[in-house]
Amino acid sequence: MSNAGYVAGAVIVMAGVTYLIRAVPLVFFRKKITNRWFRSFLHYVPYAVLSAMTFPSIFTAAGHLASGIVAAVCAIVLAYFKKSLLVVAAGAAGAALVCELIIGAF
Repeated sequence: MSNAGYVAGAVIVMAGVTYLIRAVPLVFFRKKITNRWFRSFLHYVPYAVLSAMTFPSIFTAAGHLASGIVAAVCAIVLAYFKKSLLVVAAGAAGAALVCELIIGAF
């Protein structure tokens, strides 16, 4: 499968998973959910699922594992300092690019 096909498939699967997790409680529960734990669970599951599907790709998308590690560390640091999603994504991509150029030079 081409890289573009893989990305498109991953986006479609992630969108479907997050939609189903949000829609299923609306279909099966008619009354308001009052259980605090269950409400918290339903709130955080989409983020956990998207993270579990996206995080492994960070390390395999670049040519070398080192580039993926550098990109992940860069993204975590930028996110920790509450930078916008665009800044985090661009910073991680830039860090991976620089790391690939350095590795390719050797």
